[in-house]
Amino acid sequence: QVQLVESGGGLVQPGGSLRLSCAASGSMFKINAMGWYRQAPGKQRELVAGITRGVSTNYADSVQGRFTISRDNTKNTVYLQMNNLKPEDTAVYYCNARIQVWAGAAAYDYWGQGTQVTVSS
Repeated sequence: QVQLVESGGGLVQPGGSLRLSCAASGSMFKINAMGWYRQAPGKQRELVAGITRGVSTNYADSVQGRFTISRDNTKNTVYLQMNNLKPEDTAVYYCNARIQVWAGAAAYDYWGQGTQVTVSS
């Protein structure tokens, strides 16, 4: 059973920083792309940042230059460093990973349970 477990959310003042982590565990052959999404109240879930296994990255325009995604393949973990946080960054942040459970199998998307990030003074 593959699981993604997130950590690092919380309450921070505008201009502050947080670092989110997401570790994948269970029986897996390979983790392909990983990413972070967020969902604010009353809004659709949106991609924040993504990273391939080869560490190519992409970002939403709203976080470009403030957020940095990275991964450690030896730990099956993806990180999101968030700097200069703004009130509009307030949302539940979800980790996503596209995982092959065994060699030759199709890759499927797995999701974490979500972690709340609140930016407020």
